[in-house]
Amino acid sequence: MMNYPGVNELEEKVGCRYMLVMAVACRARQLLNDPERLGNTNPVTYAVGELFEDKIKINYPDEYTLRS
Repeated sequence: MMNYPGVNELEEKVGCRYMLVMAVACRARQLLNDPERLGNTNPVTYAVGELFEDKIKINYPDEYTLRS
């Protein structure tokens, strides 16, 4: 199993900690409906892995601006 980067490194992928938490939580809830995909993996761990590997895309609200 791969060791994932820390929260700060994941935050850089998304823009802010709030968006990181929201994206992972939303995806984890979606994964609960597909237990075969999860196997024995925790849905949050699986969602973090997908985010880290750029397998999920985050749709930002129009009024949201990423900080540089």
